[in-house]
Amino acid sequence: MEKIEELLTQVFQGQALIQASLSHTRSNEPEGYKKVTIKPIELKGERIYQFSYFYEKKVAHENLLPGQATEKTFELFQQKFKQGIINTLEADYQILISKKFKVSILKKKPTKQKIDLSHNRKKHYILEEGKPVPFLIELGVMNAEGKVLAKKYDKFRQINRFLEIIQDVVPYLSKNGPIRIVDFGCGKSYLTFALHYYLKELQGLEVKIIGLDLKKDVIQHCQSLVQKFGFNDLHFMVGDIADYNELDQVNMVVTLHACDTATDAALEKAVRWGAEVILSVPCCQHELHRQIEQVQLEPMLRHGIIRERFSALATDSIRAQLLDIMGYKTQILEFIDMEHTAKNLLLRAIKTSANDQEHLVKEYLMFKQFLKVEPYLEKALHDRLIPLFEKKD
Repeated sequence: MEKIEELLTQVFQGQALIQASLSHTRSNEPEGYKKVTIKPIELKGERIYQFSYFYEKKVAHENLLPGQATEKTFELFQQKFKQGIINTLEADYQILISKKFKVSILKKKPTKQKIDLSHNRKKHYILEEGKPVPFLIELGVMNAEGKVLAKKYDKFRQINRFLEIIQDVVPYLSKNGPIRIVDFGCGKSYLTFALHYYLKELQGLEVKIIGLDLKKDVIQHCQSLVQKFGFNDLHFMVGDIADYNELDQVNMVVTLHACDTATDAALEKAVRWGAEVILSVPCCQHELHRQIEQVQLEPMLRHGIIRERFSALATDSIRAQLLDIMGYKTQILEFIDMEHTAKNLLLRAIKTSANDQEHLVKEYLMFKQFLKVEPYLEKALHDRLIPLFEKKD
Protein backbone atom coordinates (compact mmCIF):
# COMPACT_ATOMS: atom_id res chain seq x y z
CA MET A 1 0.00 0.00 0.00
CA GLU A 2 3.05 2.27 0.29
CA LYS A 3 3.05 2.83 -3.47
CA ILE A 4 -0.52 4.17 -3.28
CA GLU A 5 0.39 6.50 -0.41
CA GLU A 6 3.37 7.87 -2.35
CA LEU A 7 1.27 8.45 -5.46
CA LEU A 8 -1.50 10.19 -3.51
CA THR A 9 0.99 12.48 -1.76
CA GLN A 10 2.50 13.37 -5.11
CA VAL A 11 -0.91 14.01 -6.70
CA PHE A 12 -2.57 16.02 -3.91
CA GLN A 13 0.40 17.92 -2.47
CA GLY A 14 1.76 18.65 -5.94
CA GLN A 15 -1.65 19.94 -7.09
CA ALA A 16 -1.54 17.63 -10.11
CA LEU A 17 -5.01 16.08 -9.76
CA ILE A 18 -7.66 16.79 -12.39
CA GLN A 19 -10.14 14.20 -11.14
CA ALA A 20 -10.27 10.79 -9.49
CA SER A 21 -12.82 8.01 -9.13
CA LEU A 22 -12.81 5.17 -6.60
CA SER A 23 -15.04 2.11 -7.15
CA HIS A 24 -15.57 -1.61 -6.56
CA THR A 25 -16.20 -1.89 -2.81
CA ARG A 26 -14.96 -4.84 -0.76
CA SER A 27 -18.24 -5.30 1.10
CA ASN A 28 -21.89 -5.22 0.04
CA GLU A 29 -23.30 -3.03 2.80
CA PRO A 30 -26.75 -1.98 1.50
CA GLU A 31 -26.71 1.51 3.06
CA GLY A 32 -23.15 2.46 2.16
CA TYR A 33 -21.82 4.54 -0.69
CA LYS A 34 -20.70 2.65 -3.80
CA LYS A 35 -18.42 5.19 -5.47
CA VAL A 36 -16.39 8.27 -4.60
CA THR A 37 -15.24 10.97 -7.00
CA ILE A 38 -12.67 13.64 -6.19
CA LYS A 39 -12.01 16.93 -7.94
CA PRO A 40 -10.06 20.10 -7.09
CA ILE A 41 -12.00 23.32 -6.58
CA GLU A 42 -11.14 26.80 -5.42
CA LEU A 43 -12.95 28.44 -2.53
CA LYS A 44 -11.99 31.89 -1.22
CA GLY A 45 -8.74 31.73 -3.14
CA GLU A 46 -7.70 28.38 -1.64
CA ARG A 47 -7.33 25.09 -3.45
CA ILE A 48 -9.29 22.28 -1.83
CA TYR A 49 -10.60 18.87 -2.90
CA GLN A 50 -14.29 18.02 -3.14
CA PHE A 51 -15.20 14.40 -2.36
CA SER A 52 -18.57 13.19 -3.66
CA TYR A 53 -19.97 10.02 -2.04
CA PHE A 54 -22.51 8.21 -4.21
CA TYR A 55 -25.16 6.28 -2.30
CA GLU A 56 -28.06 4.46 -3.96
CA LYS A 57 -30.43 7.43 -3.73
CA LYS A 58 -28.28 10.42 -2.78
CA VAL A 59 -24.89 12.07 -3.15
CA ALA A 60 -23.00 13.56 -0.17
CA HIS A 61 -20.12 16.03 -0.46
CA GLU A 62 -17.07 16.80 1.66
CA ASN A 63 -14.38 19.44 1.10
CA LEU A 64 -10.85 18.69 2.31
CA LEU A 65 -7.47 20.41 2.31
CA PRO A 66 -4.60 18.71 0.39
CA GLY A 67 -3.15 16.89 3.44
CA GLN A 68 -6.59 15.76 4.56
CA ALA A 69 -7.45 14.65 1.01
CA THR A 70 -4.32 12.50 0.86
CA GLU A 71 -5.16 10.80 4.16
CA LYS A 72 -8.84 10.33 3.30
CA THR A 73 -8.16 8.80 -0.12
CA PHE A 74 -5.53 6.43 1.31
CA GLU A 75 -8.01 5.40 4.01
CA LEU A 76 -10.67 4.69 1.38
CA PHE A 77 -8.29 2.41 -0.51
CA GLN A 78 -7.28 0.65 2.71
CA GLN A 79 -10.78 0.04 4.01
CA LYS A 80 -13.31 0.12 1.17
CA PHE A 81 -12.32 0.29 -2.51
CA LYS A 82 -10.42 -2.10 -4.74
CA GLN A 83 -10.06 0.11 -7.81
CA GLY A 84 -9.37 3.71 -8.64
CA ILE A 85 -8.67 5.98 -11.61
CA ILE A 86 -6.58 9.10 -11.03
CA ASN A 87 -6.31 11.61 -13.87
CA THR A 88 -3.52 14.18 -13.85
CA LEU A 89 -2.04 16.46 -16.51
CA GLU A 90 1.04 14.23 -16.80
CA ALA A 91 -0.59 10.78 -16.75
CA ASP A 92 -3.59 8.62 -15.91
CA TYR A 93 -3.12 6.08 -13.12
CA GLN A 94 -5.22 2.98 -12.59
CA ILE A 95 -4.99 1.45 -9.13
CA LEU A 96 -5.93 -2.21 -8.62
CA ILE A 97 -5.92 -3.95 -5.22
CA SER A 98 -6.35 -7.72 -4.93
CA LYS A 99 -8.15 -9.59 -2.17
CA LYS A 100 -4.75 -10.15 -0.52
CA PHE A 101 -4.00 -6.42 -0.83
CA LYS A 102 -1.49 -6.82 -3.64
CA VAL A 103 -1.29 -3.43 -5.33
CA SER A 104 -0.86 -2.73 -9.06
CA ILE A 105 -0.56 0.80 -10.42
CA LEU A 106 -0.82 1.15 -14.20
CA LYS A 107 0.43 4.40 -15.73
CA LYS A 108 -1.04 5.55 -19.06
CA LYS A 109 -0.99 8.65 -21.25
CA PRO A 110 -3.11 11.54 -19.90
CA THR A 111 -6.68 11.79 -21.20
CA LYS A 112 -7.94 14.85 -19.31
CA GLN A 113 -7.22 18.54 -19.66
CA LYS A 114 -6.84 21.23 -17.02
CA ILE A 115 -10.16 22.51 -15.67
CA ASP A 116 -11.41 25.77 -14.21
CA LEU A 117 -11.22 25.39 -10.42
CA SER A 118 -13.71 28.11 -9.60
CA HIS A 119 -16.48 26.47 -7.58
CA ASN A 120 -18.94 29.29 -8.16
CA ARG A 121 -17.82 30.35 -11.62
CA LYS A 122 -20.27 32.43 -13.60
CA LYS A 123 -22.01 30.72 -16.47
CA HIS A 124 -21.05 32.34 -19.77
CA TYR A 125 -24.11 33.15 -21.83
CA ILE A 126 -24.29 34.33 -25.43
CA LEU A 127 -26.64 37.08 -24.26
CA GLU A 128 -24.96 38.34 -21.11
CA GLU A 129 -26.65 39.75 -18.08
CA GLY A 130 -25.74 43.41 -17.58
CA LYS A 131 -25.73 44.15 -21.30
CA PRO A 132 -29.14 45.54 -22.31
CA VAL A 133 -30.76 43.78 -25.28
CA PRO A 134 -33.70 45.77 -26.71
CA PHE A 135 -36.04 42.86 -27.47
CA LEU A 136 -35.42 41.29 -24.03
CA ILE A 137 -36.27 44.60 -22.36
CA GLU A 138 -39.46 44.93 -24.43
CA LEU A 139 -40.50 41.37 -23.67
CA GLY A 140 -39.99 41.89 -19.94
CA VAL A 141 -36.96 39.64 -19.47
CA MET A 142 -34.51 42.46 -18.67
CA ASN A 143 -34.81 45.94 -17.26
CA ALA A 144 -33.31 48.98 -18.98
CA GLU A 145 -29.94 48.41 -17.25
CA GLY A 146 -29.70 44.85 -18.57
CA LYS A 147 -30.50 43.14 -15.27
CA VAL A 148 -32.50 39.96 -15.75
CA LEU A 149 -35.73 40.03 -13.75
CA ALA A 150 -35.84 37.30 -11.10
CA LYS A 151 -39.09 35.76 -12.33
CA LYS A 152 -37.73 35.64 -15.90
CA TYR A 153 -34.34 34.10 -15.19
CA ASP A 154 -35.47 30.65 -16.34
CA LYS A 155 -36.61 32.21 -19.60
CA PHE A 156 -33.25 33.97 -19.94
CA ARG A 157 -31.41 30.66 -19.54
CA GLN A 158 -33.75 28.97 -22.02
CA ILE A 159 -33.13 31.64 -24.63
CA ASN A 160 -29.38 31.25 -24.22
CA ARG A 161 -29.61 27.46 -24.47
CA PHE A 162 -31.49 27.87 -27.73
CA LEU A 163 -28.83 30.25 -29.05
CA GLU A 164 -26.10 27.75 -28.17
CA ILE A 165 -27.86 25.27 -30.44
CA ILE A 166 -28.21 27.92 -33.16
CA GLN A 167 -24.50 28.70 -32.82
CA ASP A 168 -23.69 25.04 -33.55
CA VAL A 169 -25.79 24.87 -36.75
CA VAL A 170 -24.85 28.20 -38.38
CA PRO A 171 -21.91 26.62 -40.28
CA TYR A 172 -24.38 24.36 -42.11
CA LEU A 173 -26.47 27.24 -43.51
CA SER A 174 -25.85 28.60 -46.99
CA LYS A 175 -24.51 32.17 -46.96
CA ASN A 176 -24.96 32.99 -50.66
CA GLY A 177 -28.12 35.00 -50.02
CA PRO A 178 -30.58 35.73 -47.22
CA ILE A 179 -30.92 32.84 -44.78
CA ARG A 180 -34.61 31.99 -44.99
CA ILE A 181 -36.08 30.69 -41.75
CA VAL A 182 -39.62 29.67 -40.81
CA ASP A 183 -40.62 29.33 -37.16
CA PHE A 184 -43.79 27.24 -36.98
CA GLY A 185 -45.86 27.75 -33.83
CA CYS A 186 -43.78 30.73 -32.75
CA GLY A 187 -46.08 31.74 -29.87
CA LYS A 188 -44.89 34.81 -27.97
CA SER A 189 -41.70 34.61 -30.05
CA TYR A 190 -39.02 35.03 -27.40
CA LEU A 191 -36.88 32.62 -29.40
CA THR A 192 -37.80 34.06 -32.79
CA PHE A 193 -36.59 37.50 -31.74
CA ALA A 194 -33.51 35.91 -30.15
CA LEU A 195 -32.78 34.05 -33.38
CA HIS A 196 -33.07 37.28 -35.39
CA TYR A 197 -30.87 39.18 -32.92
CA TYR A 198 -28.17 36.50 -32.87
CA LEU A 199 -27.93 35.94 -36.62
CA LYS A 200 -28.22 39.57 -37.68
CA GLU A 201 -26.77 41.65 -34.84
CA LEU A 202 -24.15 39.28 -33.44
CA GLN A 203 -23.19 37.33 -36.59
CA GLY A 204 -23.87 40.00 -39.22
CA LEU A 205 -25.81 37.63 -41.48
CA GLU A 206 -28.59 38.53 -43.89
CA VAL A 207 -31.85 36.84 -42.85
CA LYS A 208 -35.51 36.55 -43.77
CA ILE A 209 -37.52 35.11 -40.87
CA ILE A 210 -41.21 34.27 -40.74
CA GLY A 211 -43.03 33.40 -37.52
CA LEU A 212 -46.29 31.51 -37.89
CA ASP A 213 -48.91 30.84 -35.21
CA LEU A 214 -52.67 30.26 -34.93
CA LYS A 215 -53.22 32.83 -32.16
CA LYS A 216 -54.18 36.13 -33.75
CA ASP A 217 -53.61 38.29 -30.64
CA VAL A 218 -50.12 36.88 -30.14
CA ILE A 219 -49.17 37.50 -33.76
CA GLN A 220 -50.51 41.06 -33.59
CA HIS A 221 -48.34 41.75 -30.55
CA CYS A 222 -45.24 40.28 -32.19
CA GLN A 223 -45.85 42.25 -35.38
CA SER A 224 -46.22 45.46 -33.37
CA LEU A 225 -42.76 44.85 -31.89
CA VAL A 226 -41.37 44.29 -35.38
CA GLN A 227 -42.71 47.67 -36.44
CA LYS A 228 -41.41 49.31 -33.28
CA PHE A 229 -37.89 47.99 -33.84
CA GLY A 230 -37.99 48.49 -37.62
CA PHE A 231 -37.19 44.89 -38.45
CA ASN A 232 -38.02 44.60 -42.16
CA ASP A 233 -36.56 41.09 -42.35
CA LEU A 234 -38.77 39.61 -39.63
CA HIS A 235 -42.47 39.01 -40.24
CA PHE A 236 -45.25 37.32 -38.24
CA MET A 237 -48.36 35.73 -39.73
CA VAL A 238 -51.50 33.97 -38.52
CA GLY A 239 -51.67 30.54 -40.10
CA ASP A 240 -51.70 26.77 -39.84
CA ILE A 241 -48.52 24.80 -40.43
CA ALA A 242 -50.22 22.31 -42.73
CA ASP A 243 -51.69 25.04 -44.94
CA TYR A 244 -48.63 27.26 -45.28
CA ASN A 245 -47.35 27.15 -48.88
CA GLU A 246 -45.94 30.61 -49.55
CA LEU A 247 -42.29 29.64 -49.97
CA ASP A 248 -40.46 27.34 -52.38
CA GLN A 249 -37.18 27.10 -50.50
CA VAL A 250 -36.19 27.52 -46.85
CA ASN A 251 -32.78 27.17 -45.20
CA MET A 252 -33.94 26.43 -41.66
CA VAL A 253 -37.19 25.32 -40.05
CA VAL A 254 -37.82 25.78 -36.34
CA THR A 255 -40.80 24.18 -34.62
CA LEU A 256 -40.97 24.37 -30.83
CA HIS A 257 -43.86 22.72 -28.99
CA ALA A 258 -46.12 22.24 -31.99
CA CYS A 259 -48.71 19.87 -30.55
CA ASP A 260 -48.97 16.22 -31.62
CA THR A 261 -48.89 15.76 -35.43
CA ALA A 262 -48.43 19.51 -36.03
CA THR A 263 -44.75 18.73 -35.42
CA ASP A 264 -44.88 16.14 -38.21
CA ALA A 265 -46.57 18.64 -40.54
CA ALA A 266 -43.70 21.05 -39.93
CA LEU A 267 -41.10 18.31 -40.48
CA GLU A 268 -42.78 17.38 -43.77
CA LYS A 269 -42.61 21.01 -44.93
CA ALA A 270 -38.95 21.18 -43.96
CA VAL A 271 -38.08 18.03 -45.90
CA ARG A 272 -39.94 19.17 -49.03
CA TRP A 273 -38.22 22.55 -48.88
CA GLY A 274 -34.87 20.81 -48.59
CA ALA A 275 -34.11 22.76 -45.42
CA GLU A 276 -30.44 22.56 -44.46
CA VAL A 277 -31.25 22.63 -40.74
CA ILE A 278 -34.32 21.48 -38.79
CA LEU A 279 -34.79 22.20 -35.09
CA SER A 280 -37.85 20.67 -33.47
CA VAL A 281 -39.01 20.35 -29.86
CA PRO A 282 -42.09 18.11 -30.04
CA CYS A 283 -45.04 18.35 -27.69
CA CYS A 284 -48.04 16.18 -26.74
CA GLN A 285 -47.23 13.11 -28.85
CA HIS A 286 -50.61 11.35 -28.78
CA GLU A 287 -50.61 9.63 -32.17
CA LEU A 288 -48.65 6.47 -31.34
CA HIS A 289 -50.13 6.34 -27.85
CA ARG A 290 -53.35 5.18 -29.49
CA GLN A 291 -51.68 2.81 -31.96
CA ILE A 292 -48.95 0.83 -30.20
CA GLU A 293 -50.00 -2.79 -29.81
CA GLN A 294 -47.34 -5.28 -28.80
CA VAL A 295 -48.01 -8.09 -26.35
CA GLN A 296 -44.35 -8.34 -25.31
CA LEU A 297 -44.52 -4.74 -24.08
CA GLU A 298 -47.75 -5.14 -22.16
CA PRO A 299 -46.07 -5.01 -18.71
CA MET A 300 -45.08 -1.45 -19.68
CA LEU A 301 -48.01 -0.37 -21.79
CA ARG A 302 -50.73 -1.25 -19.28
CA HIS A 303 -49.51 1.63 -17.11
CA GLY A 304 -50.82 4.92 -18.46
CA ILE A 305 -47.88 7.13 -17.53
CA ILE A 306 -45.34 4.59 -18.84
CA ARG A 307 -47.31 4.14 -22.07
CA GLU A 308 -47.37 7.92 -22.54
CA ARG A 309 -43.64 8.32 -22.05
CA PHE A 310 -42.76 5.29 -24.14
CA SER A 311 -45.02 6.50 -26.95
CA ALA A 312 -43.38 9.93 -26.89
CA LEU A 313 -39.88 8.41 -27.08
CA ALA A 314 -40.93 6.03 -29.85
CA THR A 315 -42.51 8.92 -31.78
CA ASP A 316 -39.37 11.03 -31.64
CA SER A 317 -37.19 8.03 -32.53
CA ILE A 318 -39.34 7.39 -35.60
CA ARG A 319 -39.19 11.05 -36.61
CA ALA A 320 -35.40 11.03 -36.32
CA GLN A 321 -35.12 7.83 -38.35
CA LEU A 322 -37.39 9.12 -41.12
CA LEU A 323 -35.40 12.36 -41.31
CA ASP A 324 -32.21 10.32 -41.61
CA ILE A 325 -33.78 8.29 -44.44
CA MET A 326 -34.64 11.59 -46.12
CA GLY A 327 -30.99 12.61 -46.14
CA TYR A 328 -30.41 14.20 -42.73
CA LYS A 329 -28.06 13.52 -39.85
CA THR A 330 -30.36 13.73 -36.85
CA GLN A 331 -29.51 13.99 -33.18
CA ILE A 332 -31.88 14.07 -30.22
CA LEU A 333 -30.61 16.52 -27.62
CA GLU A 334 -31.73 17.58 -24.18
CA PHE A 335 -33.39 21.00 -24.29
CA ILE A 336 -34.75 23.20 -21.49
CA ASP A 337 -38.47 23.25 -22.10
CA MET A 338 -40.19 26.61 -22.50
CA GLU A 339 -43.23 25.48 -20.51
CA HIS A 340 -41.31 23.82 -17.67
CA THR A 341 -42.48 20.31 -18.46
CA ALA A 342 -40.65 17.02 -19.02
CA LYS A 343 -41.00 17.45 -22.79
CA ASN A 344 -37.45 18.69 -23.22
CA LEU A 345 -36.05 16.75 -26.19
CA LEU A 346 -34.93 18.58 -29.30
CA LEU A 347 -34.48 17.00 -32.72
CA ARG A 348 -31.60 18.62 -34.58
CA ALA A 349 -31.36 17.52 -38.21
CA ILE A 350 -28.59 18.61 -40.59
CA LYS A 351 -28.85 17.97 -44.34
CA THR A 352 -26.21 15.48 -45.50
CA SER A 353 -25.52 13.00 -48.26
CA ALA A 354 -23.59 10.36 -46.35
CA ASN A 355 -26.40 8.18 -44.94
CA ASP A 356 -26.61 4.42 -45.45
CA GLN A 357 -30.18 4.72 -46.70
CA GLU A 358 -30.79 1.02 -47.26
CA HIS A 359 -29.79 0.13 -43.71
CA LEU A 360 -31.85 2.98 -42.26
CA VAL A 361 -34.94 1.84 -44.18
CA LYS A 362 -34.51 -1.72 -42.96
CA GLU A 363 -34.21 -0.57 -39.34
CA TYR A 364 -37.22 1.68 -39.64
CA LEU A 365 -39.52 -0.94 -41.17
CA MET A 366 -38.58 -3.50 -38.51
CA PHE A 367 -39.20 -1.01 -35.71
CA LYS A 368 -42.59 0.22 -36.92
CA GLN A 369 -43.75 -3.32 -37.68
CA PHE A 370 -42.75 -4.43 -34.17
CA LEU A 371 -44.82 -1.62 -32.64
CA LYS A 372 -47.63 -2.08 -35.21
CA VAL A 373 -47.89 1.63 -35.94
CA GLU A 374 -48.50 3.84 -38.99
CA PRO A 375 -46.81 7.17 -38.21
CA TYR A 376 -48.21 10.42 -39.59
CA LEU A 377 -44.83 11.56 -40.92
CA GLU A 378 -44.42 8.40 -43.00
CA LYS A 379 -47.85 8.93 -44.56
CA ALA A 380 -47.12 12.62 -45.16
CA LEU A 381 -43.87 11.73 -47.00
CA HIS A 382 -45.34 8.66 -48.68
CA ASP A 383 -44.39 9.75 -52.22
CA ARG A 384 -40.75 10.20 -51.16
CA LEU A 385 -40.54 7.05 -49.05
CA ILE A 386 -42.39 4.43 -51.09
CA PRO A 387 -39.67 4.16 -53.78
CA LEU A 388 -37.10 3.56 -51.04
CA PHE A 389 -39.28 0.96 -49.32
CA GLU A 390 -39.89 -0.83 -52.61
CA LYS A 391 -36.19 -0.73 -53.38
CA LYS A 392 -35.53 -2.43 -50.07
CA ASP A 393 -37.92 -5.24 -50.99
